[in-house]
Amino acid sequence: MVKVVYVPLDERPCNYKYPQMLADMTDIELAVPNVTVLGQKKTPADFDKLREWIVSEVRTANYLLISIDLLVYGGIVPSRLHHLSVEECKRRMELLQEVKSINPNIKIYAFNLIMRAPAYSSSEEEPDYYDAYGEQIFLYGRYTDRMDKGVIEKEEKVELLEIEKMIPEEVLLDFLTRREVNHQINELSIDYVEDEVIDHLVIPLDDNAPYGYTSHEQKRLVEKVEQLNLMDQVYIYPGADEIGCTLFARIFTEVKDYVPEVYVRYSSTNGPFITPKFEDRTLNESIKAQLTSVNAFMADSSTGTDCVLMVNSPAIGGKKMADDTQENKHYTYYSEVNHREFMQAIKGYLRKNKTIALADVAIINGGDHYLLKALHKQGLLPEITAYAGWNTSGNTLGTVIAHVIICSYYEKNNLSDYVAASQLFYVYRLIEDWLFQSIIREKVTVGSLPSINASYFKLIHVKESVIEIVERELKNLTSTLLSDFLSYEISAVDLPWDRMFEVDFTVEKKRLH
Repeated sequence: MVKVVYVPLDERPCNYKYPQMLADMTDIELAVPNVTVLGQKKTPADFDKLREWIVSEVRTANYLLISIDLLVYGGIVPSRLHHLSVEECKRRMELLQEVKSINPNIKIYAFNLIMRAPAYSSSEEEPDYYDAYGEQIFLYGRYTDRMDKGVIEKEEKVELLEIEKMIPEEVLLDFLTRREVNHQINELSIDYVEDEVIDHLVIPLDDNAPYGYTSHEQKRLVEKVEQLNLMDQVYIYPGADEIGCTLFARIFTEVKDYVPEVYVRYSSTNGPFITPKFEDRTLNESIKAQLTSVNAFMADSSTGTDCVLMVNSPAIGGKKMADDTQENKHYTYYSEVNHREFMQAIKGYLRKNKTIALADVAIINGGDHYLLKALHKQGLLPEITAYAGWNTSGNTLGTVIAHVIICSYYEKNNLSDYVAASQLFYVYRLIEDWLFQSIIREKVTVGSLPSINASYFKLIHVKESVIEIVERELKNLTSTLLSDFLSYEISAVDLPWDRMFEVDFTVEKKRLH
């Protein structure tokens, strides 16, 4: 049996649990560290314990799938907060060289983010000073990058001068120094590919935009990759929390010698050409990057393809995209997204026995309630193989593509061992991305939290009460909107990071008494 040692980006379910659920569909062993070693939100992972676990596990492994952010900084949030020197970061990176010396035949698949700079002021996942200066720090990066690219407008130059006066010198120094340290580790990661320590590297662009710090650093990294002629081993594209799933699926296709052909179908004519919120390129280009990352490619037609990726796409991008809290969606949602034809196409592909995945990216931070209700009404939900509709477009695409690629292999080879585990993950995604993110999250935040003196990010003092409310709502909606899946039950509900942004739970088949 092939063994993969997996070191996730952090301890949240999207990074820790989802790849394990994918692995359960396969005959590949996925070894993961105890979650207690991985830290918690702003508390970094325990490097010494992690190192000890990795050294022990890789001796008998075929692959090491590792987040460099966790290895070096202690996780995604600590990567934005640390005060580690470049020398200390490089010392921690040397563990990858040690792994190769312990097991020369192991393949290392690694990923390391380009650090984000949110456009809003909040210290929820950023340094404390981001509460006061976050928006200004973001704009400083946007305008300086536009200046470097020679596209800055006169009024933007004036605003840049004003912003420089607003941000305290020590604040900007701290932020930019950390970015440069992290950038040097990204460059070192590329060097490790050149030195044949890392076999495959993904550098995801976390919450990025066409202009800003990420865009500037991406250009430098792409130039380095091209200079070293590593374009086939180093991928740089929008994403973050889905990369563990993506790289596991890539390992799967490599182990099975499988190169999937995927036909992509949109709900909106404009869909392929819009640039989603939090990304720097058109949706179609992001999908091509995601497919390439799992060793698949985009088909010219649906004839003879291994699976169909149905993309419920927005008709307008950027800030105008709808999200899970917007009651009044942009008018293009009603005129340029054809749900009825989209569902008709799903029916048609199902009649042709196509394996169907639904990438629900029309709305940021949750599934499209209108579409999913209609699919439920028409009895189509049980016929779909894979679904995702969470957070950013990249998060959704990477998760659902990884899922359907694995399933399509087993379908193609008439193997049924994967079915139970696959449907379990599918139901899990529907419950979290649709029922929780699109419906319950706002309902509880607005309707329940104020009465118990709590709010979206401040509920730890009443966390057990909030969990009870969320669990009750999840079970109620599952019994109605997911009535096709009543053989599944929900338990062990939790709210990771003590907030309403994400939910954790266990879903399993009911036992027959």
